[in-house]
Amino acid sequence: MSDLFSAFGGADPENDGDPETHGDGASSGGRERPSAPLAVRMRPRTVDEVVGQQHLLKQGSPMRKLAEGAAGGPGARGAGPSSLILYGPPGTGKTTLATVIARGPSRKFVELSAISAGVKDVRQVMDQALNDRDLYGRTTVLFLDEIHRFNKAQQDALLPGVENRWVVLVAATTENPSFSVIAPLLSRSIMLTLKPLTDADIAGLLDRAVEDERGLNGTVDLLDEAREYLVRMAQGDARRGLTTLEASAGVALDRFEDEDEDAQDARPAITLQDAAQAMDRAVLRYDKAGDQHYDVISAFIKSIRGSDVDASLHYLARMLEAGEDPRFIGRRLIISASEDIGMADPTALQTAVAAAQAVQLIGMPEGRLVLAEATVHLATAPKSNASYAGINAAVADVRAGLSGEVPAHLRDAHYPGAAALGHGKGYVYSHDAPHGVARQQYLPDTLRDKDYYQPTQHGVERNLGERVQHLRSIIRGTETGGVTGPRD
Repeated sequence: MSDLFSAFGGADPENDGDPETHGDGASSGGRERPSAPLAVRMRPRTVDEVVGQQHLLKQGSPMRKLAEGAAGGPGARGAGPSSLILYGPPGTGKTTLATVIARGPSRKFVELSAISAGVKDVRQVMDQALNDRDLYGRTTVLFLDEIHRFNKAQQDALLPGVENRWVVLVAATTENPSFSVIAPLLSRSIMLTLKPLTDADIAGLLDRAVEDERGLNGTVDLLDEAREYLVRMAQGDARRGLTTLEASAGVALDRFEDEDEDAQDARPAITLQDAAQAMDRAVLRYDKAGDQHYDVISAFIKSIRGSDVDASLHYLARMLEAGEDPRFIGRRLIISASEDIGMADPTALQTAVAAAQAVQLIGMPEGRLVLAEATVHLATAPKSNASYAGINAAVADVRAGLSGEVPAHLRDAHYPGAAALGHGKGYVYSHDAPHGVARQQYLPDTLRDKDYYQPTQHGVERNLGERVQHLRSIIRGTETGGVTGPRD
């Protein structure tokens, strides 16, 4: 493959004219350093270069004040800048915003990763930050990536520095801080939520990277269809979009050299085929124990409940392609069949149970066919939550102390002495009654004539409702020769 980094311009993207910010691998004696990845080279240097997240960068916002180095930052007047927790998907600018903040006046940037750093590393940063503040008047910006990987003890080690503002903590996480960050740290920080970049944001970023001297420096063209493909595959992730653009440019250069060995001034164009060769499959953002896991399964169940079969299959595909446990999906289908379909289509539960068992027998990838069949059945089935609502109402009464005594004629009468207690006395054996239904009280006195199950007019329950009413009229002795009137 071509020497991409020498072909894509001569700018020094790591240094950016700021020797204090990026000192690693600095050149000496005119020797060239290896270039950083395109996503790093294109990282914004000022807040105005940031793509997306404009809801956080409005004039006067805490983020803009901190990034521009305004006195006091987002904290109280005269106080030092507050710490931030940046929550959002990968590639939305968490690291970018941290580096922009670090470029403020009299600031030192220190970066730690929660994957490799420990309490000792945190304390060393805190001690040095305190010295830098007291001796040199310099503020330390501590960027801590993946803070959700820190345990409670490690996060506790951050508290003194954040509380006393020895450091400005900028912590990044892809998991909900409400669950992954300790409460004392949350209360001492401002939490900002980053949104996935729009297609327009990604497209603009790709165009800028093609022409910018820090990027591809105009060495290639980007065709419209290739741009659309890269934007779609990026899925709101700027880093992924730039990484795939760089790989696509490499493919285009190799192809161009093979086809036009004598061409000097012409430059290759990145085609749809080049982009597809660089990345032929979208990478789904999915975490099996985090927000995406719960968000996608929630959307899946709600789409089934809403009878949108197409959306149901979409979310099923997303889970399967992301590697979700198909047994988990099968279990959720069983719950959905009972909660949202119930007696409107009693066969839905049978289908869901069969699908869950079949997936365990045959595994993947064929298991996706079984799950798809069950999903289509449930999504297109008539819906009723009458059984679900009925058991909830019954449980609520039990918890409220409305259980009452079991009627004596229903109590166990098989043991010696039970008859003397009156157990079983007066019980009517249902099979001896006409139609197998006897007039008899079953509920405790405190709940006599209570209606928990309220059938809907959907599917099988349309006819079942009439039957339930008729059964109640016989059991309660209100039968008038046919189906009784409206319920109490």
